[in-house]
Amino acid sequence: MTQAGHTRQGNIHYFILIGVVIAAGLSQGLLLPVLAIFLERMGISSTMNGLNAAALYVGSFAMTLVAERVLGWVGFKKLIAAGLVLVMLSLLAFPLIPSVALWFVLRLLVGIGDSALHYASQLWILMMSTPENRGRSISFYGMSYGIGFSIGPLGISLLKYGEAVPFIILAVLFLLLLVVVLFKLPDLKPERSQGTETAGGGRYRTSYRLAWYALIPAFLYGYMESGINSSFPVYGLRTGFTVEQIAALLPFVGIGGLLLQLPLGMLSDRFGRKRVLTFAGITGGLCFLLIPLAGTSFWMTLVLLTIAGGFVGSFFSLGLAYAADILPRTLLPAANVVASFHFNAGSIAGPNAGGAILGTGWNGGMFVLLGGLYILFACTGILFKVKKSTADQESL
Repeated sequence: MTQAGHTRQGNIHYFILIGVVIAAGLSQGLLLPVLAIFLERMGISSTMNGLNAAALYVGSFAMTLVAERVLGWVGFKKLIAAGLVLVMLSLLAFPLIPSVALWFVLRLLVGIGDSALHYASQLWILMMSTPENRGRSISFYGMSYGIGFSIGPLGISLLKYGEAVPFIILAVLFLLLLVVVLFKLPDLKPERSQGTETAGGGRYRTSYRLAWYALIPAFLYGYMESGINSSFPVYGLRTGFTVEQIAALLPFVGIGGLLLQLPLGMLSDRFGRKRVLTFAGITGGLCFLLIPLAGTSFWMTLVLLTIAGGFVGSFFSLGLAYAADILPRTLLPAANVVASFHFNAGSIAGPNAGGAILGTGWNGGMFVLLGGLYILFACTGILFKVKKSTADQESL
């Protein structure tokens, strides 16, 4: 095959993987708010609502523990296909039995499937990228997930046609994507690491020691994403917003992230990742703190959610890019695993913390805690210094 043919084929594979990422974002963006509304209508407490929502990320966290080993056994294509099948079947099962216990199990399965999709597609994209386009690829990956996650809550508006309709439509999309993956992606496996570097946790400890500040954003992004999508519907209903208003407001967190993803990435190339992460953390945190003061003002809440989401919606990709600036190439796979752990830990903590605070009756407290965490992160940047031997000429 000619060089042009290889390039064209690589582009096809790349955009199929981007489609997988969008689908993973769609499933999470839809399930969190729709099931939160169902549980609230069923009279389930906000604390139990949050615990049930966290099951998705418990499953994702569990899959992360074995993803590297499973990928080595079955390869990229089979792992992605298995994740698509698992999520698709789970989606079809949700509307069949309105059971809190069953939904907990199904969310676990969706979390496992989504984690498989994320791990395989993200690593494959990273392997396909060159040093010259890696930053752009990571940003586009983050944008693609954000697109899916932002579109997901719009499924709330489909509930008027039947409670099963959003789930069926999404399952059909997964089926179509599965067919494309099976027929168009090559069956590849990652290269096996040589030596004993994969034994023990040395690589992960070194990643923490050298780049802990760059790895925290993954936790904050997961906390924000899952916390808002699972708890904001309850917050909105109790504050006085209608279901239609909640459905309209939720996507703007992701829309803000989409609007500022590339600009923030370009600014980080020019002024340094740390400076941009610090500024974004302070600005986004302040906007979250102001949301309770907006009360039932739809437009003020929309503006604050958009600005806050815009500045913190790039945290996962900017954090990975900053880690790549700091760490030697041999530690990047370990840092990717650590970032996944952090994302899942934050995603588990978000619904639980939000549900617990809502359970106390202090509805605005979920945003006070969220905003405070981002501002605290920005302040801790003072304590972080990059070792010059590991930094790629970033001026701090």
